[in-house]
Amino acid sequence: MRSHIEDGCLVIYPEGRIDSAAVPDLEEEIAAVLKENPGIPLVIDASGIEYISSAGLRLLLRLKNESGRELTVRNVSPEVYEVLEMTGFTTILQIQRKLREISTEGCPEIGRGAIGTVYRLDRDTIVKVYMRHDSLEMIQNEQKRARQAFLLGIPTAIPFDVVRVGERYGAVFEMIRAENCNDLVVRHPERLEEILESYAKLMKTIHRVEVPRGDLPDARDVYRGYLSEVSGALPGDTAEQLDRRIGEMPEDRHALHGDIQLKNVMFSDHEPLVIDMETICTGNPVFEFAGLYMSYVAFGEDDPENNPAFFGFDNETSAKIFNESLRLYLEDPDAETLRRARERIELLGSLRFLYQVAVAKFGKPELCEHRIRRTGEKIRELLERVDTLAI
Repeated sequence: MRSHIEDGCLVIYPEGRIDSAAVPDLEEEIAAVLKENPGIPLVIDASGIEYISSAGLRLLLRLKNESGRELTVRNVSPEVYEVLEMTGFTTILQIQRKLREISTEGCPEIGRGAIGTVYRLDRDTIVKVYMRHDSLEMIQNEQKRARQAFLLGIPTAIPFDVVRVGERYGAVFEMIRAENCNDLVVRHPERLEEILESYAKLMKTIHRVEVPRGDLPDARDVYRGYLSEVSGALPGDTAEQLDRRIGEMPEDRHALHGDIQLKNVMFSDHEPLVIDMETICTGNPVFEFAGLYMSYVAFGEDDPENNPAFFGFDNETSAKIFNESLRLYLEDPDAETLRRARERIELLGSLRFLYQVAVAKFGKPELCEHRIRRTGEKIRELLERVDTLAI
């Protein structure tokens, strides 16, 4: 049996048949490795296990109850998983199935975002391959959120499979004849107004969905989380003032996507739907537009290369997408209403931008210090003019 340390966990690799003949020696080997590596979580990689008997199951139970460690069993084959499921072990242990392995070689790329790239596998399916090697938990959380959203009536695609793509993870979606809205704008700029009208209607459809309390994160808590991470970068008592403003907002249990920029909107059979549901939450629409402000405006303000590189169109088009989406959503408001809404959105969008730059480290490193200083000053100035945040 081999073992090593991986991401702060002790990973062991049993092999072959885990039956009454094999268990005594295996248990002795595991005990020795546990003694050499005290206190850290234990992961059993089951990729080499061909069969597990009741004796092997009892060994798992002893490890769970007696080792005093968090225990995960990963890369479980369908045959072994069936045994664990039938005996109830999937309810008492963290059990992860062995993932199907696929290749995107030769597959057309149909979208690229900040955390992953989307490829078309065939006529009916696409896969989003995540950049980070440790993205499995993120994908599983997105699956959970997508199922919740679908059952609430939000037009979304549910990833039906999680796969390995080389050393990375991917989520597979069924997307018959789906087109990315961002790419539609790039290919057909003359259709921008038509696309934005559908886009604004889609947001309204999502925002009409009322969610039972506690089912999804509250956007107020999400943004206060951003604030706690960046408070040291804000001048004076700015963080305290902004925290009070967010805390004064009334509860709003209507659904928000949380990151609904056009790369996350697809047209499938001429109907718009959203993907990337990890950020779904509840709250006032100001939080939705704060995300759009960050994506389409903030990153391009001091980096004219950002939007062409990320979206495929210039800053003028990016600004138009944000401004027209807001105008259409608010149903052509008067200039003063639009100005007030824009200030509130810009305030929260700047907070989210500051988090992305200072904590998540998005964007060009050489701009980071300048952006932190400039955005902190902007937040302080906006707070002097904004006394309420809801739109």
